[in-house]
Amino acid sequence: MNQEIKYRGMVATASRVEFIRQLIASNPDDSRRSLSKKLCEAWNWVQPNGSLRDMVCRGFMLELHRAGVIRLPEKKRTPNNPLGGVRKKSDQVEVGTSPITASVKELKPFEIRQVNHTADEKLHAGLIEQYHYLGYSHPVGEQRKYIVFSRERPVGCFSFSAASRHVASRDRFIGWDAEHRKKNIHLIAYNTRFVLLPWVAVRHLASHLLSRVAKQVAVDWQHTYNHPIYYLETFVDTERFLGTCYRAAGWVYLGKTTGRGGNDQTNKVNRSIKAVWGYPLVDEFRERMCGTER
Repeated sequence: MNQEIKYRGMVATASRVEFIRQLIASNPDDSRRSLSKKLCEAWNWVQPNGSLRDMVCRGFMLELHRAGVIRLPEKKRTPNNPLGGVRKKSDQVEVGTSPITASVKELKPFEIRQVNHTADEKLHAGLIEQYHYLGYSHPVGEQRKYIVFSRERPVGCFSFSAASRHVASRDRFIGWDAEHRKKNIHLIAYNTRFVLLPWVAVRHLASHLLSRVAKQVAVDWQHTYNHPIYYLETFVDTERFLGTCYRAAGWVYLGKTTGRGGNDQTNKVNRSIKAVWGYPLVDEFRERMCGTER
């Protein structure tokens, strides 16, 4: 190979490429999906919770295929791949839209309902599709989704997913070098979506719910994936929002993104610049995230 190929931390060394070639040759009737699972098992390429990283593995193999380094079998089908950047539009949902104008105290108690793999998951997707300016996008990797209810009426939605790989201001704030980031990136959850529904006009509700859901997602992550998270992150479009509710909830402003994305090779701005906000979940987050916790 004339040029090193690297995909989500995996480097295509000569020995790895040769292993993949032999795997394909030994399994001529296998689909791309089946080959990726066998490769994950052979290399013990797993998530921190033990699940195979077969979707990332498929992306790695596709990168090699496109570079002409290996030859994958023809596609047998085209599944919905959240890593592929194709956003499937969610169905419209119908909920009551009469105004909610009470105080936070009057609306309590709130129910923060985790909706992954429940009957409310479609409601969550539909509400975000209709009322978040970015629409709905399926979270990547480890993830938790929430709807917040007050007296059985939805008032807001949250989505959390695996963290972004390279965020310079975040890495400086934590004290990460490349090695520690690679080992401990799973200790961060990324708040990909947060929306208060447009008929909800309640002062301080956004910051109140951000504080509440931060505690809830830490508990749920440990329960679901068998490892803790010590830090939350999010990115706020500076052309649309000031990030006031994040600041009020105790999040820390860390700076701005470069506008180039994690896989950029052109050094040119290709997307909107975002404000980077972080929320440590424990006081000793730096000690835990700069160690070797698994």
